[in-house]
Amino acid sequence: MCATLAPAKPAASRRRALSVLLLGLPVCGVALALAVFSSITFGAADIDPHTVLQSILAFNPANTQHLIIQTLRIPRALTAALVGASLAVAGAIMQGLTRNPLADTGLLGIEAGAALAVVGAVYFLGVSTLSAYALFAFAGAAATAGLVYLLGSFGRGGATPFKLIIAGAAVTAFLASFTTAMLLFDQRTYEEVRFWLAGSVAGRDMAMVRQALPFIALGLGTSLLIGRQITTLSLGEDIARGLGQSAGWVKAVCAAIVVVLAGASVALAGPIGFVGLVIPHAVRFFTGNDYRWTLPYAMLVGATFLVGVDVLGRLIARPNEIAIGVMTALIGGPVFVALVRLKVKR
Repeated sequence: MCATLAPAKPAASRRRALSVLLLGLPVCGVALALAVFSSITFGAADIDPHTVLQSILAFNPANTQHLIIQTLRIPRALTAALVGASLAVAGAIMQGLTRNPLADTGLLGIEAGAALAVVGAVYFLGVSTLSAYALFAFAGAAATAGLVYLLGSFGRGGATPFKLIIAGAAVTAFLASFTTAMLLFDQRTYEEVRFWLAGSVAGRDMAMVRQALPFIALGLGTSLLIGRQITTLSLGEDIARGLGQSAGWVKAVCAAIVVVLAGASVALAGPIGFVGLVIPHAVRFFTGNDYRWTLPYAMLVGATFLVGVDVLGRLIARPNEIAIGVMTALIGGPVFVALVRLKVKR
């Protein structure tokens, strides 16, 4: 009788864990909705929740508060949510792909390439609009990721995680030196891009959100479809091959997803650190190493985190604000240290 009932305990435990994970997703969704609503409501001028709902359900262009909500705050909240979700998912994929717990989107030189492209566009072409920044940033991010992958593919074994890390670090340092040189030589260029380089979601409009949305939706959707394959690959390429999985195509798809997500995020908001590094670690305390759950949770938690950080940056320095890139560094640094300490104790 005991032998018959023994297997029921682990099965029941798995069902309870699955129920908790399923319940957690709508809870995270509600938290994200509350964060977005707070972002629309609070700012340099607080707007009551009734007016916020009115502007969404019955927009009146003659109402100044409705205009502020529709043209400034809603695009800003959506930008923060999209960028947070994209960076968190891209960071989680990078950590699984390279099996490096310190990996994030900066590993492939994406942020350095985007920054160089934007600074170069301002320096040589006189570009001055955020929408133009987005186009050059996305192109620079994609080109740099391709260069890093090409360099990491040389030699035996192809593009191994270790070679990609080395190539990414070298390319990042090389591109950053050119970016710094242009900023030092031209004060006008520095004044134009300094706020973007700090990482910011201020001043974004719906046109920019619509430009980036198809790329971000494609990257996030594809990542959710290959969660099982990423989980297998994170165990090691030998294990993945032993289970009949082709590691080559999974790595190629993962690299493409990271380029699309990180490139679109940097194009929208500039380089923002710690989101892709901290959020996946925080999520894994709840989901474990199963990327079928890690990725959707990273998406929701990353979006909620960045929207909340943006609200906090506006509230603590009113009527001014602290750039979101500065806020993520101030909050993400200590949180990451705490996460590392908890993992070491385990």
